[in-house]
Amino acid sequence: MIGTILGAIIVGLIVGALARLVMPGKQNIGVIMTIVLGALGSFLGSWLVYSLGYSNSNGGFEIIPFLVGIIVAVLLIAAYLGITGRKNANPKV
Repeated sequence: MIGTILGAIIVGLIVGALARLVMPGKQNIGVIMTIVLGALGSFLGSWLVYSLGYSNSNGGFEIIPFLVGIIVAVLLIAAYLGITGRKNANPKV
């Protein structure tokens, strides 16, 4: 159980960091939120790919669910930034 949680945190960090690298501009979110959104993106991306009938016949690294997880994480980060707004934006007077 501890290994599963630790694995989800590590995968979430990697997927979240890659998603933030792909996104243009600067995102004002912390490491914890990057991990949470990355893990959620990875989970939802994998679920979506397997729901559409993907199967990994060679038994190696599953690149398609990984890439879809990054795309979903990008969408989640964009939604999070849209909902929370820009914290450091200067209001125009």
